[in-house]
Amino acid sequence: MSLNLATLLRESARARPDKAALTLADRSIPYAALHTAAQRFAGALRALGVRPGQHVALMLPNVPHFTIAYFGAHYAATPVVPLNVMLTPDEIAYHLEDSDAVALVAWEGFYDQARAAFDRVDTCQHLLIAGADPSARTAPDGAASVPALMDAATPVTELPDTRADDTAVILYTSGTTGRPKGAELTHFNLFYNAELAQKLGPPEQKSEDMVALVVLPLFHSFGQTVLQNAVLGGGGTLVLVPRFDPRVALETMAKHRVNFFAGVPTMYFALLHFPEAERFDLGALRHCVSGGAPMPVEVMRAFDTKYRVNILEGYGLSETSPVASFNLHDRPKKPGSIGVPVRGVEFRLEDDQGQVVDAAGAPGEICIKGHNVMKSYYKRPEATAESIKDGWFHSGDIATRDADGYYFIVDRKKDMILRGGFNVYPREVEEVLYAHPAVAEAAVIGVPHESLGEEVKAVLALKPGARATADDIVAYCKDHLAAFKYPRHVEFRDSLPKTATGKILKRALRGA
Repeated sequence: MSLNLATLLRESARARPDKAALTLADRSIPYAALHTAAQRFAGALRALGVRPGQHVALMLPNVPHFTIAYFGAHYAATPVVPLNVMLTPDEIAYHLEDSDAVALVAWEGFYDQARAAFDRVDTCQHLLIAGADPSARTAPDGAASVPALMDAATPVTELPDTRADDTAVILYTSGTTGRPKGAELTHFNLFYNAELAQKLGPPEQKSEDMVALVVLPLFHSFGQTVLQNAVLGGGGTLVLVPRFDPRVALETMAKHRVNFFAGVPTMYFALLHFPEAERFDLGALRHCVSGGAPMPVEVMRAFDTKYRVNILEGYGLSETSPVASFNLHDRPKKPGSIGVPVRGVEFRLEDDQGQVVDAAGAPGEICIKGHNVMKSYYKRPEATAESIKDGWFHSGDIATRDADGYYFIVDRKKDMILRGGFNVYPREVEEVLYAHPAVAEAAVIGVPHESLGEEVKAVLALKPGARATADDIVAYCKDHLAAFKYPRHVEFRDSLPKTATGKILKRALRGA
């Protein structure tokens, strides 16, 4: 069976060519123009010699260029590797090399770190630069201008004969140990997940009438599927905001009569407590969804009351495209719950011995089976086999199930920290800390934070005779880690608590 994710854009462009697909500030791009731009980008990739099946990395914020390059790459049959725009050169280089990306499309504002990484990776052959000025046709030495390449390109007007189980996107996600690994999501994974996401809204709200605020980063699975792919596939309009700021978000929602908002809990917290929120008319807002981190029940109830909406909370992972469960409009909402599995998806809970947990209220690891589960981790058969057993993806998240079939997260991957909706994996931070010449022992844990959910804390023991201050440690980490990863709290101890086998007891540190 042939299937290509760009069908979502193509069909909406055919049905409503003159309707606004994307809006950024005061500029709108209709569906026909967006579709043509994607076809031209595909032609530009072909002209560079990028072949079907080769990988194209994107380091772009919430700007039209992301959507153009994303669907353009699918027209060229080149899987997309979206990169977090906050990554350091070290991290970018790792992702380029590990993913075998042959091209990197970067925003002009991230040129320095993109260039530093690109120059280290021999297998990445093309550095393409996009910018805010639509008339710009030049790029720094050794890079190419995206607009200039598209101007000269012959558009690819026919979708390639990609198969449903061909890789469409490689999303990088860390485990609790080791370096980040790429989840291979297929055209079918993402196409069907987007169609499911379209149906999460109120039944009376037609998909083509959706006006969605996009403050979730498009490089993240939540923003890609629930916003970009679902809304464009349904013929709605995306209102892009490159970076979340509560004032800008409120102003934009009021100006463009936004009726759909998707965000992580920290965004809802910021909007709820913004001092001048009453100045902005959010009367058009009808549909809100939350994910990425547990939503505090008090925040949900207060937001629902203040803005007369009904926030629906869901759950998913990069490995599940991402939507796996949701509170649904045709069933009662249970605050604090991640809802029920979406159509075609199964959940089961397993104990530490791999036995299925059937009793209501008993905790177990969430295991997921369905059309949304990734194909594999790229080039990591052992990690794939460890995560997917007999068709069930093991999430590492611990939940209970009530008598009505609703799931409640009670614990997470033992070490993972959820900071403002972003996953921070302690092992990655610890590896940086251990590279500091003064550090003998390091453990990274999450500590409660009012708005972010959790903050990153490093607990350290220094080498005998070595000296370092908390500011020294933070500055060192800032040079080697993305902004959301480096520790904001540093504690020094003479030694760290350990088990009899020498493993650091993080449980004891959390309880301290």
